[in-house]
Amino acid sequence: MERLMFTVPEAAHKVGLSRSKLYQLMLRGEFPSVTVGRSRRVPVAALEAWVAGLSSDEWVAHD
Repeated sequence: MERLMFTVPEAAHKVGLSRSKLYQLMLRGEFPSVTVGRSRRVPVAALEAWVAGLSSDEWVAHD
């Protein structure tokens, strides 16, 4: 069976962000997540949609 959700550290690793940065984005409502019990989880489909929705400007490396 295919996984439907990632933990926050797993999702952060997948998108190349720190765990702290991902939590900041979640708190601002800029990154999709759900609460399961007392834990945050990131649905795989939501993560993929978030990445697909990034503009090309956001993919440019910044110095």
